[in-house]
Amino acid sequence: MRRWNGWGDDTVNMDLPGGAKSFLENELGTSQGPEDISLENAIANVPASKLPDHRLVSKDPLERLRHSVGQSLGDFIAIRSGKIPTYPDGVAYPTTDEDVRELLKFASQVGANVIPYGGGTSVVGHLSALPGDKPTLTIDMGHMNKLLHIDEEGCLAEFQAGIRGPDLEAALKAKGFTLGHFPQSFEYSTLGGWVVTRSAGQQSLKYGRIERLFVGGVMETPVGSLKLPNLPASAAGPDLREFVMGSEGRLGIVTRVTIKITPIAEEEKFYTAFFPGAEQGMAAIKEIAQNSVPLSMMRLSLPEETVSQLKMAGDSKTIALLEKWLNFRGVDDNKCMLLYGVTGSKKHVNAALSEAQAMIKKHRGVLVGTKAGEHWVKNRFRSPYLRNSLWEEGYAVDTVETATTWDRVPATAEAVEAAFRNGLKDIGENVFAYTHLSHVYPHGSSIYTTYLFRIGNTPEETKRRWEVLKKAASEAIVKNGGTISHQHGVGVDHRPYLEAEKTPLGMEMIRTLSNTLDPEKIMNKDKLL
Repeated sequence: MRRWNGWGDDTVNMDLPGGAKSFLENELGTSQGPEDISLENAIANVPASKLPDHRLVSKDPLERLRHSVGQSLGDFIAIRSGKIPTYPDGVAYPTTDEDVRELLKFASQVGANVIPYGGGTSVVGHLSALPGDKPTLTIDMGHMNKLLHIDEEGCLAEFQAGIRGPDLEAALKAKGFTLGHFPQSFEYSTLGGWVVTRSAGQQSLKYGRIERLFVGGVMETPVGSLKLPNLPASAAGPDLREFVMGSEGRLGIVTRVTIKITPIAEEEKFYTAFFPGAEQGMAAIKEIAQNSVPLSMMRLSLPEETVSQLKMAGDSKTIALLEKWLNFRGVDDNKCMLLYGVTGSKKHVNAALSEAQAMIKKHRGVLVGTKAGEHWVKNRFRSPYLRNSLWEEGYAVDTVETATTWDRVPATAEAVEAAFRNGLKDIGENVFAYTHLSHVYPHGSSIYTTYLFRIGNTPEETKRRWEVLKKAASEAIVKNGGTISHQHGVGVDHRPYLEAEKTPLGMEMIRTLSNTLDPEKIMNKDKLL
């Protein structure tokens, strides 16, 4: 069963890698795990519902507790401590488009706010209920999870929007296809959630971000159904799909999605290389991207992340031999690790590898084979489980991400890391931060920074530390001209910084569209806008 107060399946536990605890104690100091609230006491905290009865709505306290937060660090602190500010008053589980329309009508009639809920994996505050007298209805799309139609000749598939990643891929695999969209939240996130947050999968270099895969579908709004036809291309005015993508539940609820699918590749491999420093690593991945070398992914760990990954890997003897070999090749203390993948026919894989590896060597990269790549693939959806383990040892972990042009990437990455490292100096606390570039484009790259700090003596102090650090990093991103969100959406956490990117006029355009489709302002209010 899924954990009620953390990430993932409650039967899956991921121990900290060997050496991780001593590494963190050295960087951050010793710490103690918090005293988390029990499930029994957490349920007792859920107040009485303000919603009238409805055939599709559950007012069960456990269901309302499970739907009260997402997966941001702020959410994690709230549910672990039992200090959740507000709860939904009911949770609905529609199975058809008609059910969704009925629920939107019900919400309008009783004056309820509506929160659309996909897989509950939002890390930017999409799912929190608003305080006040108005009730909140959470509409969980998890029962709308079926494959509706597959066009094998046209490489298109239509699904209900609540289908989760593993179920979607299983349905396509049975027909010999894949979507190829693998965000880190793949286990639980949904197709509809990917669309409305403009998600990027780990192999977007081959398959594309969700905007390249989203062909059409249906969105139910408070004023009617918006139907998006499945056209290969159109010059008939603005593309309405762009209004749906990134809408984050403010316009309506996506119920059906048609996607582009790809035949399953004959071969897929993941390799590793090391560079003497960030300059050489960035030059290599930029050249590969700008020459359209058909890799399926590239992930460049900058020096701090490379060092931390090697120190916490656990297999000290193998790591020592690797570092000795790298030192012999001129790759030492400032080294950067590149993980890169190639997917396709055997002929395609061999040609792409040959071209990419020539460019890697040109920039003094040292090729080290597939062992680390195979380990990454095996565990790529398991790393979020480490949040649970770290918390129990007394450490909080979170991420921020942005994207910017190549000329700004080095300065932006350094500014974000510096914001974290200096963020808690006033109270004498260290913060450990490290970065990788995980989605690479011809004109720029994403920047994904992870940071860890010791939890405070109280939940309030831990939350304050998180808010201070999040604000400092977000301001650094905006100051350096990066997007406030490359792949996680806006929600509540990023909302204060959106206007810097969209401009006041752009914000008014979004607000006007929201008011057109949701004149009573019941849809995920206070998120995005």
